Amino acid sequence: MSGIYIHIPFCKQACYYCNFHFSTSVSQKDAMVSAIIKEIALQQHYLGTDTIHTIYFGGGTPSLLAKGDVDAILQQLQRHFTIAPDAEITLEANPDDLTMEKLLELKHSGINRLSIGVQSFHEADLQWMNRAHNSQQAIDCITNAQAAGFNNITIDLIYGSPGLSDEGWEYNVQQAIRLGVPHLSCYALTVEPGTALDSFIRKKKMETVDPEKAARHFEKLMQWVETAGYEHYEISNFALPGWHSRHNSSYWKGLSYLGLGPSAHSFNGHSRQWNIANNALYLKSISAGEVPFEIETLTAEMQFNEYIMTSLRTSVGCDTGWVGERFGADLARQLLANSREFIFKGWMEESGTHLRLTKAGRLFADGIAADLFL
Repeated sequence: MSGIYIHIPFCKQACYYCNFHFSTSVSQKDAMVSAIIKEIALQQHYLGTDTIHTIYFGGGTPSLLAKGDVDAILQQLQRHFTIAPDAEITLEANPDDLTMEKLLELKHSGINRLSIGVQSFHEADLQWMNRAHNSQQAIDCITNAQAAGFNNITIDLIYGSPGLSDEGWEYNVQQAIRLGVPHLSCYALTVEPGTALDSFIRKKKMETVDPEKAARHFEKLMQWVETAGYEHYEISNFALPGWHSRHNSSYWKGLSYLGLGPSAHSFNGHSRQWNIANNALYLKSISAGEVPFEIETLTAEMQFNEYIMTSLRTSVGCDTGWVGERFGADLARQLLANSREFIFKGWMEESGTHLRLTKAGRLFADGIAADLFL
């Protein structure tokens, strides 16, 4: 089982908090689609003979693609890879792009899952983030997608922003639940270096992020979604039974995936590589028949640390039995011994051969994982 990620590096406008690779000029869109189609052929052997079970159009804003662009990319993937008949094919979209005409086009192209960047149902929040859509579009895009036959929908929501009260955050979450969205991805607002938000805060033009508020919002979120029947299957992801993201789950399970397009990452179990995050240089290299990437071979220590980081983020947790088989019994015993401190604090729990974070421990997930690294 493997997955394919396609990075579409274009956006209508720049959200203040975003540090992903993109351009607000779409003048090179056609050239980029042609280059990605060519890269598919160049990278066709990266995953060996694995069957592809998930395809994910990310970005940027993939909903800026025309129907012909999506069709051409998917057809090229079909030519060079074995795609499972029931493959999950996700496309990230902004609410303002999802007209009924657009939704029907995506459905016809074979997209069967939408990841919609709602972020908030409050007008003030959306303006503060410099989002391109408004609060009514945030609601309409979901109901329109459902009417167009999309049942598998996830939306992104951001919490912890300076202007978002506890009551406002509850409204956002409950609105998503009322609309029948089966999957929620909820992220604490983070200030990434080099973003507009980082600059505004340093210049005192915007209020800084309050980590205590973010922690409080996360704790309340866990309560609300559990009451509504959602499974908290990964730190930032919540789904009704049967609606987990298959593509993102493959990352957390350590499965292989191929990344296409500028800045896209690939992983084959032994090494990780990433394409250059520069549109012009990417286009130039692909035109010359070369994929412009850097590569890192993963040592056993790096593989162990990655497993700890990703597995502890999930509800399944870390399997010490598998650690013993893969890395040796001594390391499995060391992992158990190092976990005792967190079990004593009530941040982790042991169940059979699995170590999992408790609700309290999820607040400190990254720190706990780092303390368990080699």
